[in-house]
Amino acid sequence: MKWVTYDAGAGVRTGVLDGETVRGLRPGVGLLALLEADALAEAGDTARRAPDEVRPLADVRLRAPLPRPPSVRDGLCFLDHLRGCYRALGRSEELHPVWSERPGFYFSNAAAIVGPHDDVPIAPGSQAFDLELEVAAVIGCGGRDLDPATAERHIVGYTLFNDWTARDHQLGDLAQGIGMGKAKDSAVTLGPALVTADELEPFRRDGRLAPTLSATVNGEEITRGSLDRMDWTFGELLAYVSRGVDLAPGDVIGSGTVSGGCLLEHVDTPDLTGFAGWLRPGDVVSLCGEGLGETRQTVVAGTDVIPLRPGA
Repeated sequence: MKWVTYDAGAGVRTGVLDGETVRGLRPGVGLLALLEADALAEAGDTARRAPDEVRPLADVRLRAPLPRPPSVRDGLCFLDHLRGCYRALGRSEELHPVWSERPGFYFSNAAAIVGPHDDVPIAPGSQAFDLELEVAAVIGCGGRDLDPATAERHIVGYTLFNDWTARDHQLGDLAQGIGMGKAKDSAVTLGPALVTADELEPFRRDGRLAPTLSATVNGEEITRGSLDRMDWTFGELLAYVSRGVDLAPGDVIGSGTVSGGCLLEHVDTPDLTGFAGWLRPGDVVSLCGEGLGETRQTVVAGTDVIPLRPGA
């Protein structure tokens, strides 16, 4: 099933995509609550047999399927992406051995979720605003200390994930050395739907999910890749992030960026802010994934920066 959160003008509701229509559940039923109650399958049967309403897809506005998940973690499981970023920054592409010992991840801002067609403001003060092409796994059955061989059973479904990044702010975050901060704080796109794991089985190859993924800016493709190119699988990523901690229904865990799936990897100047390709107001960014659908968003101007101190 493809679960959506939508607004047809009378408030936000939850439903199932059925071709070019949305079969909605009664008002007040949210996707997160269904996951927490382990009631997704039963609700899906209700949406199929006796929906509270049926709306043309063209007449609704899709929101993020999980507008406020319990937590958002983002992995870095495509190591060629990291090598490409190092290359753009003038660093050696040789990775520290730790990247082969465990997957990297950080916590993102669960309050910064935006929908698949929402406008995205540039992070305040940024002159190097970037997109990132990713897929996120959503936890259905919680757990801790998961086994990498079976951890994928805890995934209820997948959605496209755009980890918008202010690259100039990121340089400051890295210099402080305490993790991701304002570089990753402005927006995270989820959508257009939460696609249940069984729906993606036709895209499995050699035991791994392998849907084709692509990203465009103003209709120009910047990369095309496949999910099975992850150096760390979702099972391994979930096993690592669950060590000693509970994963909860609705938790969102990103794959990391597909190789070539951000503008930083295409920087062609030694001066990061001198790159002409950073996102600007009016740019249209789209992510696409086989079986996952497509996001399409317009970048808009951000707010002005308020100085932290007089004269700063």
